[in-house]
Amino acid sequence: MSVRVAVASGKGGTGKTTVAVNLAVVAARRGAAPVAYVDCDVEEPNGHIFLRPDIAECDTVEVPVPAVDETACTACGECSRICQFKAIVLILDRVITFPELCHGCGGCTLACPVGAITETPRGVGVVETGYASTSRREGNARIRFVQGTLNVSEAMPVPVIRAVKRRVPDTPLVFLDAPPGTSCAMVESVRDADFVLLVTEPTPFGLNDLAIAVDTVRELGLHAGVVVNRHGAGDERVRSYCRDEGIDILTEIPDDRRVAEVYSRGGIVVEELPEFARRYEELLDALQAAVPVKA
Repeated sequence: MSVRVAVASGKGGTGKTTVAVNLAVVAARRGAAPVAYVDCDVEEPNGHIFLRPDIAECDTVEVPVPAVDETACTACGECSRICQFKAIVLILDRVITFPELCHGCGGCTLACPVGAITETPRGVGVVETGYASTSRREGNARIRFVQGTLNVSEAMPVPVIRAVKRRVPDTPLVFLDAPPGTSCAMVESVRDADFVLLVTEPTPFGLNDLAIAVDTVRELGLHAGVVVNRHGAGDERVRSYCRDEGIDILTEIPDDRRVAEVYSRGGIVVEELPEFARRYEELLDALQAAVPVKA
């Protein structure tokens, strides 16, 4: 049974993907068990830039949307009344659909008294799976890789995130790279995680959005800990907040220009900066101690 660690943040730009990728690499280099990295940030997936996976499969994600047979439709309006998302409406005795708004619930199909509505699949994104290799002196450590990509102009990432999570491999340890913020996309990504690692920065914006993220994971009933990235670049208010709220800070990663340089060229921090490798090793140990044991 997999242990799922979601790496999330209250805001973008805190270093969430950097933490998730480097944790996956450190765990894989230990070689104790297979590891998976799963990019749920389907609107802007970028873990592949660093892990450079070999993609083995690419599947289209489809959602069912209504198709109306106008010859059978009586313009009764039942479909429009049941739809909470205004994806199907009755205008001047004609039913008009807006597929981009459809959540694929099938309610309109069930509500139609004459059977004039059927469902047709509509592609909204893709899910890619494969393997990434990370260099180490003893050879290569393989990481199972999954990512989703939402089609350009699509408004709802949740169906693609659900499809990504259905493809999560049954490895002992899974890192879910969640979308930033606390919207539906983030909630869908973390909701069944065993532990949520919240990455923040020691700034007023970082603290504000960390507090919102903490409230979100608590509402979901999830266990969480904090990583303070770029430590030393701000003040101590994040540390004080975590102490007052009883939240463990699992590590503080120093603010270092070299990390930004490695990131900017798509490198792996733990492979290029050995002192940071030790810090991520310690973070992995802290995670393994903090994650609740499954029955």
